Amino acid sequence: MRNRFRPAALPLVLLATLLTVSTSCSATAGPTGLTPTTATSAATATSAANGGPTSTASASTTAIDTSTASPQSSITVLPPTPSAAPSTPEAAASPTVDPTPPAATSTPVPVVTKTVTVTPPAANPPATSKAVPPPPATSKAAPPATGGSLAGKVVVIDPGHNGRNSQHPEIINKLVPAGFGKTKPCNTTGTETNAGFPEYRFNWQTAQYLQADLTAAGATVVMTRDSDDGVGPCVNVRAQIGNDANADAVISIHGDGESAGVRGFYVMTSAQKPASDDIFARSLALAGAVRDGLAGQGLPKSNTLGSGGLWVRSDLAGLNLSVRPTVMIECGNMRNATEAALMSSEAGQREYARGIAAGVIAYLGG
Repeated sequence: MRNRFRPAALPLVLLATLLTVSTSCSATAGPTGLTPTTATSAATATSAANGGPTSTASASTTAIDTSTASPQSSITVLPPTPSAAPSTPEAAASPTVDPTPPAATSTPVPVVTKTVTVTPPAANPPATSKAVPPPPATSKAAPPATGGSLAGKVVVIDPGHNGRNSQHPEIINKLVPAGFGKTKPCNTTGTETNAGFPEYRFNWQTAQYLQADLTAAGATVVMTRDSDDGVGPCVNVRAQIGNDANADAVISIHGDGESAGVRGFYVMTSAQKPASDDIFARSLALAGAVRDGLAGQGLPKSNTLGSGGLWVRSDLAGLNLSVRPTVMIECGNMRNATEAALMSSEAGQREYARGIAAGVIAYLGG
Protein backbone atom coordinates (compact mmCIF):
# COMPACT_ATOMS: atom_id res chain seq x y z
CA MET A 1 0.00 0.00 0.00
CA ARG A 2 2.76 2.41 0.79
CA ASN A 3 4.38 1.94 -2.49
CA ARG A 4 1.14 2.26 -4.44
CA PHE A 5 0.22 5.72 -3.11
CA ARG A 6 3.69 7.36 -3.18
CA PRO A 7 3.52 8.26 -6.84
CA ALA A 8 0.17 10.04 -6.33
CA ALA A 9 1.57 12.38 -3.69
CA LEU A 10 4.01 14.08 -6.07
CA PRO A 11 1.44 15.94 -8.11
CA LEU A 12 -0.12 17.42 -5.00
CA VAL A 13 3.21 18.72 -3.81
CA LEU A 14 3.87 20.30 -7.21
CA LEU A 15 0.44 21.92 -7.13
CA ALA A 16 1.07 23.36 -3.73
CA THR A 17 4.43 24.71 -4.92
CA LEU A 18 2.91 26.34 -7.98
CA LEU A 19 0.20 27.97 -5.90
CA THR A 20 2.78 29.28 -3.51
CA VAL A 21 4.80 30.85 -6.36
CA SER A 22 1.70 32.44 -7.91
CA THR A 23 0.84 34.19 -4.69
CA SER A 24 3.96 36.35 -4.89
CA CYS A 25 2.90 37.88 -8.17
CA SER A 26 0.60 40.86 -8.29
CA ALA A 27 -0.55 42.99 -11.18
CA THR A 28 -1.65 46.54 -10.95
CA ALA A 29 -3.87 47.91 -13.64
CA GLY A 30 -2.52 51.01 -15.47
CA PRO A 31 -4.23 53.28 -17.83
CA THR A 32 -5.94 50.32 -19.54
CA GLY A 33 -8.67 50.08 -16.91
CA LEU A 34 -7.79 46.60 -15.59
CA THR A 35 -9.22 46.08 -12.08
CA PRO A 36 -7.23 43.91 -9.66
CA THR A 37 -9.13 41.62 -7.22
CA THR A 38 -7.63 39.74 -4.29
CA ALA A 39 -8.49 36.18 -3.21
CA THR A 40 -7.05 33.81 -0.69
CA SER A 41 -6.22 30.26 -1.77
CA ALA A 42 -5.46 27.42 0.58
CA ALA A 43 -3.66 24.49 -0.76
CA THR A 44 -3.53 21.47 1.36
CA ALA A 45 -1.25 18.68 0.59
CA THR A 46 -1.79 15.56 2.53
CA SER A 47 0.77 12.89 2.56
CA ALA A 48 -0.77 9.68 1.38
CA ALA A 49 1.95 7.72 2.84
CA ASN A 50 1.16 6.02 6.08
CA GLY A 51 -1.51 8.69 6.89
CA GLY A 52 1.25 11.33 7.36
CA PRO A 53 0.57 14.82 8.71
CA THR A 54 -1.17 17.45 6.66
CA SER A 55 0.85 20.37 5.15
CA THR A 56 -1.02 23.58 4.47
CA ALA A 57 0.26 26.36 2.15
CA SER A 58 -1.62 29.68 2.43
CA ALA A 59 -0.91 32.60 0.07
CA SER A 60 -2.49 35.87 -0.93
CA THR A 61 -2.77 36.07 -4.66
CA THR A 62 -3.81 38.87 -6.96
CA ALA A 63 -6.17 37.86 -9.65
CA ILE A 64 -6.73 40.17 -12.63
CA ASP A 65 -10.25 40.64 -13.82
CA THR A 66 -10.07 40.57 -17.56
CA SER A 67 -13.71 40.93 -18.14
CA THR A 68 -13.32 44.64 -19.03
CA ALA A 69 -9.92 44.49 -20.67
CA SER A 70 -9.64 44.74 -24.38
CA PRO A 71 -7.34 42.43 -26.31
CA GLN A 72 -5.02 45.37 -26.92
CA SER A 73 -4.79 46.33 -23.24
CA SER A 74 -1.38 46.27 -21.67
CA ILE A 75 -0.36 45.99 -18.08
CA THR A 76 1.89 48.65 -16.59
CA VAL A 77 3.78 47.75 -13.47
CA LEU A 78 4.37 50.94 -11.44
CA PRO A 79 7.30 51.31 -9.07
CA PRO A 80 6.44 51.12 -5.40
CA THR A 81 5.51 54.35 -3.65
CA PRO A 82 8.24 55.46 -1.20
CA SER A 83 7.26 54.59 2.29
CA ALA A 84 6.77 57.14 5.03
CA ALA A 85 9.60 58.03 7.32
CA PRO A 86 10.68 54.95 9.34
CA SER A 87 9.52 54.75 12.91
CA THR A 88 12.27 52.42 14.11
CA PRO A 89 16.04 52.90 14.29
CA GLU A 90 16.55 49.97 12.00
CA ALA A 91 14.32 51.46 9.38
CA ALA A 92 16.04 54.81 9.73
CA ALA A 93 19.37 53.19 9.18
CA SER A 94 18.30 51.90 5.79
CA PRO A 95 18.26 54.72 3.26
CA THR A 96 15.22 55.04 1.05
CA VAL A 97 16.09 55.38 -2.58
CA ASP A 98 13.69 57.52 -4.62
CA PRO A 99 13.55 55.91 -8.06
CA THR A 100 12.76 59.30 -9.59
CA PRO A 101 15.89 61.49 -9.62
CA PRO A 102 15.37 64.99 -8.22
CA ALA A 103 15.20 67.88 -10.64
CA ALA A 104 18.57 69.33 -11.40
CA THR A 105 19.29 72.47 -9.51
CA SER A 106 21.98 75.00 -10.24
CA THR A 107 24.28 76.16 -7.49
CA PRO A 108 24.29 79.96 -7.38
CA VAL A 109 27.61 81.41 -8.50
CA PRO A 110 28.86 84.10 -6.13
CA VAL A 111 29.04 87.49 -7.82
CA VAL A 112 32.18 89.46 -7.17
CA THR A 113 31.89 93.18 -7.67
CA LYS A 114 34.66 95.72 -7.89
CA THR A 115 34.26 99.44 -7.71
CA VAL A 116 36.38 101.33 -10.22
CA THR A 117 36.67 105.07 -10.14
CA VAL A 118 37.26 106.57 -13.57
CA THR A 119 38.67 110.05 -13.78
CA PRO A 120 37.43 111.75 -16.96
CA PRO A 121 40.21 113.01 -19.18
CA ALA A 122 40.81 116.69 -19.35
CA ALA A 123 39.40 118.49 -22.34
CA ASN A 124 41.64 118.15 -25.36
CA PRO A 125 43.65 121.27 -26.09
CA PRO A 126 43.95 122.44 -29.67
CA ALA A 127 46.05 120.02 -31.68
CA THR A 128 49.72 121.00 -31.38
CA SER A 129 52.90 119.02 -31.06
CA LYS A 130 53.49 120.18 -27.48
CA ALA A 131 51.48 121.56 -24.57
CA VAL A 132 50.66 125.23 -24.75
CA PRO A 133 49.11 127.59 -22.23
CA PRO A 134 45.35 128.20 -22.48
CA PRO A 135 44.13 131.25 -24.40
CA PRO A 136 43.13 134.33 -22.45
CA ALA A 137 39.47 134.42 -21.52
CA THR A 138 39.01 138.14 -22.14
CA SER A 139 40.74 141.01 -23.84
CA LYS A 140 43.77 142.17 -21.91
CA ALA A 141 44.28 145.80 -21.11
CA ALA A 142 47.53 147.42 -22.17
CA PRO A 143 48.85 150.93 -21.79
CA PRO A 144 47.38 152.93 -24.71
CA ALA A 145 49.76 153.90 -27.45
CA THR A 146 50.49 157.59 -27.64
CA GLY A 147 49.28 159.60 -30.64
CA GLY A 148 46.23 161.25 -32.11
CA SER A 149 42.60 160.47 -31.52
CA LEU A 150 40.93 157.72 -33.60
CA ALA A 151 37.35 158.74 -32.88
CA GLY A 152 35.11 157.80 -35.83
CA LYS A 153 37.75 155.49 -37.32
CA VAL A 154 37.11 151.80 -37.97
CA VAL A 155 39.96 149.33 -37.69
CA VAL A 156 39.56 145.66 -38.57
CA ILE A 157 41.99 143.28 -36.80
CA ASP A 158 42.49 139.87 -38.38
CA PRO A 159 44.27 137.34 -36.09
CA GLY A 160 45.57 134.74 -38.57
CA HIS A 161 44.49 131.07 -38.53
CA ASN A 162 42.47 129.54 -35.66
CA GLY A 163 42.79 126.99 -32.87
CA ARG A 164 40.95 124.06 -34.41
CA ASN A 165 41.89 124.43 -38.05
CA SER A 166 44.10 121.35 -37.87
CA GLN A 167 41.14 119.22 -36.75
CA HIS A 168 39.00 120.12 -39.76
CA PRO A 169 40.95 119.64 -42.98
CA GLU A 170 37.67 119.10 -44.81
CA ILE A 171 36.93 122.78 -44.16
CA ILE A 172 40.26 124.55 -44.40
CA ASN A 173 41.41 122.66 -47.52
CA LYS A 174 38.37 123.70 -49.53
CA LEU A 175 39.32 126.03 -52.35
CA VAL A 176 37.97 129.57 -52.20
CA PRO A 177 38.42 132.68 -54.37
CA ALA A 178 41.83 134.30 -53.88
CA GLY A 179 41.44 137.30 -56.17
CA PHE A 180 42.27 137.96 -59.78
CA GLY A 181 40.76 134.66 -60.95
CA LYS A 182 42.81 132.49 -58.60
CA THR A 183 41.81 130.11 -55.80
CA LYS A 184 43.50 129.06 -52.58
CA PRO A 185 42.69 126.80 -49.63
CA CYS A 186 40.18 128.30 -47.21
CA ASN A 187 42.80 128.58 -44.45
CA THR A 188 45.90 126.91 -43.02
CA THR A 189 47.01 125.73 -39.59
CA GLY A 190 49.91 128.17 -39.19
CA THR A 191 53.30 127.45 -37.67
CA GLU A 192 54.62 127.11 -34.10
CA THR A 193 57.78 127.46 -32.05
CA ASN A 194 60.08 124.51 -31.51
CA ALA A 195 58.61 124.29 -28.00
CA GLY A 196 55.10 123.94 -29.43
CA PHE A 197 53.65 127.41 -28.88
CA PRO A 198 51.29 127.87 -31.85
CA GLU A 199 51.14 130.82 -34.18
CA TYR A 200 47.36 131.11 -33.92
CA ARG A 201 47.75 131.67 -30.16
CA PHE A 202 50.33 134.42 -30.69
CA ASN A 203 48.10 136.05 -33.30
CA TRP A 204 45.05 135.97 -31.05
CA GLN A 205 46.70 137.28 -27.89
CA THR A 206 48.58 140.03 -29.71
CA ALA A 207 45.34 141.03 -31.47
CA GLN A 208 43.59 141.38 -28.12
CA TYR A 209 46.30 143.71 -26.82
CA LEU A 210 46.08 145.70 -30.03
CA GLN A 211 42.30 145.88 -29.73
CA ALA A 212 42.65 147.33 -26.23
CA ASP A 213 45.19 149.94 -27.41
CA LEU A 214 43.12 151.09 -30.40
CA THR A 215 39.88 151.16 -28.43
CA ALA A 216 41.58 153.30 -25.81
CA ALA A 217 42.59 155.65 -28.63
CA GLY A 218 38.94 156.01 -29.69
CA ALA A 219 38.74 153.61 -32.65
CA THR A 220 35.92 151.22 -33.38
CA VAL A 221 37.52 147.79 -33.60
CA VAL A 222 36.11 144.83 -35.53
CA MET A 223 37.64 141.34 -35.13
CA THR A 224 37.50 138.73 -37.90
CA ARG A 225 37.16 135.96 -35.31
CA ASP A 226 35.86 136.04 -31.76
CA SER A 227 37.66 133.09 -30.19
CA ASP A 228 40.85 131.05 -30.39
CA ASP A 229 39.26 127.61 -30.48
CA GLY A 230 37.28 127.74 -33.70
CA VAL A 231 37.78 126.97 -37.39
CA GLY A 232 38.48 129.65 -40.02
CA PRO A 233 37.01 131.85 -41.24
CA CYS A 234 38.26 131.39 -44.77
CA VAL A 235 40.63 133.97 -46.25
CA ASN A 236 37.98 135.37 -48.60
CA VAL A 237 35.56 135.81 -45.70
CA ARG A 238 38.19 137.65 -43.65
CA ALA A 239 38.76 140.07 -46.50
CA GLN A 240 35.04 140.58 -46.93
CA ILE A 241 34.66 141.49 -43.24
CA GLY A 242 37.02 144.42 -43.77
CA ASN A 243 35.26 145.46 -46.95
CA ASP A 244 31.80 145.29 -45.35
CA ALA A 245 32.99 147.35 -42.35
CA ASN A 246 34.31 150.05 -44.72
CA ALA A 247 37.47 149.89 -42.64
CA ASP A 248 39.90 152.77 -42.51
CA ALA A 249 42.62 150.23 -41.88
CA VAL A 250 42.83 146.42 -41.91
CA ILE A 251 45.62 144.77 -39.89
CA SER A 252 46.31 141.03 -40.36
CA ILE A 253 48.63 139.59 -37.69
CA HIS A 254 50.85 136.53 -38.27
CA GLY A 255 54.07 134.83 -37.19
CA ASP A 256 56.57 133.28 -39.60
CA GLY A 257 58.10 129.80 -39.60
CA GLU A 258 61.38 130.13 -41.47
CA SER A 259 64.76 128.54 -40.81
CA ALA A 260 66.34 129.35 -37.46
CA GLY A 261 68.78 131.92 -38.85
CA VAL A 262 66.04 134.20 -40.18
CA ARG A 263 65.02 136.97 -37.80
CA GLY A 264 62.87 140.12 -37.81
CA PHE A 265 59.47 141.37 -38.97
CA TYR A 266 58.17 142.50 -42.36
CA VAL A 267 54.94 144.21 -43.43
CA MET A 268 53.26 143.08 -46.69
CA THR A 269 50.96 144.77 -49.17
CA SER A 270 49.40 143.66 -52.45
CA ALA A 271 51.43 144.03 -55.63
CA GLN A 272 48.19 144.30 -57.59
CA LYS A 273 45.43 146.83 -57.27
CA PRO A 274 42.19 145.17 -56.14
CA ALA A 275 40.62 148.60 -55.84
CA SER A 276 41.66 152.10 -56.87
CA ASP A 277 45.09 153.70 -57.10
CA ASP A 278 44.17 155.67 -54.00
CA ILE A 279 43.55 152.53 -51.93
CA PHE A 280 46.77 151.04 -53.27
CA ALA A 281 48.75 154.12 -52.18
CA ARG A 282 47.04 154.21 -48.80
CA SER A 283 47.95 150.57 -48.20
CA LEU A 284 51.60 151.40 -48.87
CA ALA A 285 51.39 154.34 -46.47
CA LEU A 286 49.82 152.15 -43.77
CA ALA A 287 52.59 149.56 -44.22
CA GLY A 288 55.30 152.19 -43.79
CA ALA A 289 53.66 153.57 -40.64
CA VAL A 290 53.33 150.10 -39.05
CA ARG A 291 56.95 149.25 -39.92
CA ASP A 292 58.11 152.42 -38.19
CA GLY A 293 55.93 151.71 -35.17
CA LEU A 294 57.41 148.22 -34.71
CA ALA A 295 60.94 149.50 -35.23
CA GLY A 296 60.21 152.19 -32.65
CA GLN A 297 59.67 149.40 -30.07
CA GLY A 298 63.17 148.15 -30.79
CA LEU A 299 61.98 145.20 -32.89
CA PRO A 300 64.31 144.31 -35.79
CA LYS A 301 63.33 144.32 -39.45
CA SER A 302 63.76 141.06 -41.31
CA ASN A 303 67.34 140.24 -42.15
CA THR A 304 66.27 138.05 -45.09
CA LEU A 305 62.73 138.60 -46.37
CA GLY A 306 61.42 141.71 -48.09
CA SER A 307 63.40 144.90 -48.04
CA GLY A 308 63.71 147.31 -45.14
CA GLY A 309 60.81 145.66 -43.31
CA LEU A 310 58.45 145.90 -46.31
CA TRP A 311 57.41 143.31 -48.90
CA VAL A 312 55.02 143.75 -51.84
CA ARG A 313 53.44 140.41 -52.84
CA SER A 314 50.92 139.16 -55.37
CA ASP A 315 50.03 135.73 -53.91
CA LEU A 316 48.10 136.55 -50.73
CA ALA A 317 44.30 136.27 -50.97
CA GLY A 318 43.65 138.51 -47.98
CA LEU A 319 45.47 141.36 -49.72
CA ASN A 320 44.21 140.68 -53.24
CA LEU A 321 40.54 140.60 -52.19
CA SER A 322 40.59 143.68 -49.97
CA VAL A 323 39.32 146.99 -51.29
CA ARG A 324 40.33 148.82 -48.11
CA PRO A 325 43.83 149.93 -46.94
CA THR A 326 45.24 146.60 -45.79
CA VAL A 327 48.53 145.19 -44.50
CA MET A 328 49.62 141.73 -43.36
CA ILE A 329 52.40 141.54 -40.76
CA GLU A 330 54.81 138.69 -40.10
CA CYS A 331 55.84 139.85 -36.65
CA GLY A 332 58.82 137.55 -36.24
CA ASN A 333 60.26 134.11 -36.95
CA MET A 334 58.86 131.54 -34.50
CA ARG A 335 61.68 129.11 -35.41
CA ASN A 336 64.32 131.55 -34.24
CA ALA A 337 65.06 130.90 -30.56
CA THR A 338 65.27 134.57 -29.56
CA GLU A 339 62.08 135.62 -31.31
CA ALA A 340 60.26 132.45 -30.26
CA ALA A 341 60.85 133.34 -26.60
CA LEU A 342 59.60 136.88 -27.16
CA MET A 343 56.51 135.87 -29.14
CA SER A 344 55.53 133.21 -26.58
CA SER A 345 55.60 135.65 -23.69
CA GLU A 346 52.93 138.12 -22.58
CA ALA A 347 55.51 140.92 -22.46
CA GLY A 348 56.57 140.20 -26.04
CA GLN A 349 52.99 140.11 -27.30
CA ARG A 350 52.31 143.48 -25.64
CA GLU A 351 55.43 144.88 -27.29
CA TYR A 352 54.29 143.83 -30.76
CA ALA A 353 50.80 145.22 -30.10
CA ARG A 354 52.19 148.60 -29.01
CA GLY A 355 54.35 148.86 -32.12
CA ILE A 356 51.43 148.08 -34.44
CA ALA A 357 49.11 150.45 -32.56
CA ALA A 358 51.67 153.25 -32.80
CA GLY A 359 51.79 152.76 -36.57
CA VAL A 360 47.98 152.70 -36.99
CA ILE A 361 47.55 155.80 -34.83
CA ALA A 362 50.27 157.61 -36.78
CA TYR A 363 48.61 156.67 -40.07
CA LEU A 364 45.00 157.50 -39.13
CA GLY A 365 45.69 160.46 -36.85
CA GLY A 366 48.39 162.10 -38.84
